Amino acid sequence: ISSSTTTTTIKTSLNAEIFETPRTLVNKGMQSFRNYDVPTSLAYFDKADAALPDGSLKPYLWQRGISYYYLDRFEEGSDQFRLDVSVNPLDVEEIVWDIACLARMNDGASSNEFPPERRMALPEGRKDRRRIMGTVYSLFRGDGMMEYDLRKAGHDGNISDEFYSLFYLGLYCEVRNETSKAETYMRAAANSAYATGNGAGDYMSACAKVHCKLRGWV
Repeated sequence: ISSSTTTTTIKTSLNAEIFETPRTLVNKGMQSFRNYDVPTSLAYFDKADAALPDGSLKPYLWQRGISYYYLDRFEEGSDQFRLDVSVNPLDVEEIVWDIACLARMNDGASSNEFPPERRMALPEGRKDRRRIMGTVYSLFRGDGMMEYDLRKAGHDGNISDEFYSLFYLGLYCEVRNETSKAETYMRAAANSAYATGNGAGDYMSACAKVHCKLRGWV
């Protein structure tokens, strides 16, 4: 292959990336995350954000918040999730991930320190449309639900409810420094009927698998 051909190929490749749409860049970031390459996922999400200098994409990059969490950049993760909630105030998961980031900013939280004081809340009288998320929300917010309640809600629901209960129980235990229980729950989530079946394409199914891989639980 001639040097001129190689140079042309490189330039074409670089130009193609320069003109990629924000949607394409976000999709590449998500795929990198699914491939357990969290630093590259963050780089793509940052490129997508920079592609719209007016900042209009920034509040919708919840995937970047998750990458921040797994890179131990908890303050930036919290900032991202709080932006997300500003445009999507009824999504419990954004609030829960922010609580997780706040807790980890303090190097984990004991039962006496959890939940963090600066936790966000749903608008008064409103709720996430997903039934299981009401229990997840109450558990992370410290509003009355206990670990047992979320386990039961997942057990009594469909396979999606089961997965989400296991996943968020794993995250809940991790941020409370209950590592052994966190591993048990997260491994169960990653190997659940939902994550290995009809829900395999769900980004959170990938998140459970990435979580286990990064923590050495596989």
